[in-house]
Amino acid sequence: MFYKNARIFTSDFTFRNGAFEVVDGRFGAVLPENVPADAVDLGGATVIPGLVEVHSHGNSGADFSDGDYEGLKKMAAFYASCGVTSFAPASMTLPYEVLEKAFATAVKLVQEQPEGLSRLMGIQMEGPYFSYKKRGAQNADYLKEPDFEGFKALYDGCGGLVRIVDVAPELPGAAQFVAKASKLCTVSMAHTDSDYDHARAAVDAGATHVTHLYNAMPGIHHRNPGVIPAAVENKAVRAEIICDGYHIHPASVRLAFSMFGADRMIIISDSGRCAGQPEGTRFDLGGQECELKGGVARLVGDGNIACSASNLWKCMTNTLSWDIPEESVIRACTYNPACALGRQDQIGSIEKGKLADFVVCSPDYTEKRVFIGGKEI
Repeated sequence: MFYKNARIFTSDFTFRNGAFEVVDGRFGAVLPENVPADAVDLGGATVIPGLVEVHSHGNSGADFSDGDYEGLKKMAAFYASCGVTSFAPASMTLPYEVLEKAFATAVKLVQEQPEGLSRLMGIQMEGPYFSYKKRGAQNADYLKEPDFEGFKALYDGCGGLVRIVDVAPELPGAAQFVAKASKLCTVSMAHTDSDYDHARAAVDAGATHVTHLYNAMPGIHHRNPGVIPAAVENKAVRAEIICDGYHIHPASVRLAFSMFGADRMIIISDSGRCAGQPEGTRFDLGGQECELKGGVARLVGDGNIACSASNLWKCMTNTLSWDIPEESVIRACTYNPACALGRQDQIGSIEKGKLADFVVCSPDYTEKRVFIGGKEI
């Protein structure tokens, strides 16, 4: 099937007017010279790749770490409705046996791939190898020092579905862990109180990702630069950033895009089970009670900011409103996260041979139609 009269975000990260083809669930010709007369006319609509979420714990009352398959399907349906056609659910700092159960549900969803649901393209293992000081909303009872053997058992148990694993660079054995784990998946610096030297050692060992930039890490100081400058200096390192409008000020988001550049930024929601739920909802996050209050989730008791109640589409439109170029924002929600998962040969851009996951939307992104495998959901 051909679609014509579209403003297409093409694989060179620019918008071009033209047509594209879908064949057997994959993209065929893009901007072809000859377009059939019976091609579907999209009336000048904007067409972008389906969004790729690499850091979300849950939504709709469900959390990935619950290890509940029906809950995971509910999450995938919500993502799809928001234009997120691929996702990598994030786990929490929990015992290995709990993570093993959750990872098993991810394997099942990949194997079954129910029609109309967002594609599960990996797992982000957020914890337990974190700093106590910068644990944020992670449960301190289950923090561990880097443990490659334990990680490898979980990795093997889910058939290598873990595509990102997080670690605090200052912990004992962190650099050695990074060197080994980076041969299997993307390694990210996260929930860390690291100084520059430890962060630089982790990057030199193979860390190529920063989890929720600015959050749960030291700020930039001119005499104690810390994690962020160590990441900026190495062109191989990408950075996630939460753009829900609560975790980070828009000026700091603009600064991040200036520092890392359009090719290295990844927009995330970091949503929890409270996403899509009413104000005042109380819920469990890794064994800790949280409350959705004022649009953001906080731990009950100390009030520490936790996960977001947003979704990636909303985070994308937020960022577009913050004076960041449209092309940079769309790339940060599609191709760049696909690269972090090592899935850029399958998803993340409108390109011949890739899965035909795309969104047809109005120029202001307020209206959308979502297609997965070429079929409108």
